[in-house]
Amino acid sequence: MSLHESPALIAQGYRRARVVTRHHAKSFFFASYLLFGQRRKAAFALYAFCRRLDDMVDAADERATDAVPVALSTRLTRARERVAEVYLPLPELASKELGPPSERQPAAEAPSPWEPSEFAALRHSIHHYRIPEQPFQDLISGMEMDLTKHRYGTWDELELYCYRVAGVVGLMLTPVLGCEDARAVEPAADLGRAMQLTNILRDVREDLERGRVYLPAEELKAFGLTEDDLRRGQVDARWRDFMRFQIQRARAYYARAASGVKYLTGFGSQRMVRLMGAIYGDILRDIEARDYDVFSGRAHTTKGRKLALATAAFMRPRAVLPESDPALPALPATSSPRLSTSAGGPG
Repeated sequence: MSLHESPALIAQGYRRARVVTRHHAKSFFFASYLLFGQRRKAAFALYAFCRRLDDMVDAADERATDAVPVALSTRLTRARERVAEVYLPLPELASKELGPPSERQPAAEAPSPWEPSEFAALRHSIHHYRIPEQPFQDLISGMEMDLTKHRYGTWDELELYCYRVAGVVGLMLTPVLGCEDARAVEPAADLGRAMQLTNILRDVREDLERGRVYLPAEELKAFGLTEDDLRRGQVDARWRDFMRFQIQRARAYYARAASGVKYLTGFGSQRMVRLMGAIYGDILRDIEARDYDVFSGRAHTTKGRKLALATAAFMRPRAVLPESDPALPALPATSSPRLSTSAGGPG
């Protein structure tokens, strides 16, 4: 805890973080009822940190001008410095990639991207649970990708983005949920990857309206699709095949994530993670129910479904997010007869 941060300021920050989470992350807030005490408050503090960064980038998108990317990049640099400041008394948890936090401080007092009490709560959570720095810095790297990269050529490129903007959140949360076992690390990141890919599949239309396409160009081409097809909102055999492929990939990551749940020792943590994964995974079921039409409406999980999943998480938790280690799906050959017929003869 910083000497300049009173218990009252920290408590205020936790209250603000709870409000932010409840307003912006209804599924996460719902699942958080399975956590208790300081663990739940720390989860809110981490979410608020991530949300403020995301809002920073979204605000730049909305008022896009030539000057905004420079201003935003400066603000993200300030964010990196503020994160490094948290680790001055915890050099053993600092990023090995970026070097000692004492060497990453601004020459003069710099404005913070965060409201002071929220940042005080974040600092308190980091120190209390000894959360490593690298995931926070990787998240900022993901936000920087959104400054310049609006298209993705391959899954490898998109997977890196998914890791940086969502996979790392699992790494931040793992110490809070009561785990120091290294075997939990990759499954925690896989849950974030799965959730981010689910977001991407749900939000194709909204992303297009913002001038972004997160679907890998190589994979669209393999299924005979173009960006013009996306803009037309065309749901045909090519699109359905493409979405089945992506949903299979997302479910493989959810299943991999489940393999790390058993390493969580905090009271309620295992059920919370299973419920969170199940609620997000249910969006994929709704996409299927809509016949893969993500253009005319937004897929979601209803309150009734959330309650049913929460009940299942209590009664038979292992069935809510089943554990397995499936292989990720392979792209079809672009010259396959099926694709040539349905897509008008590419390749």
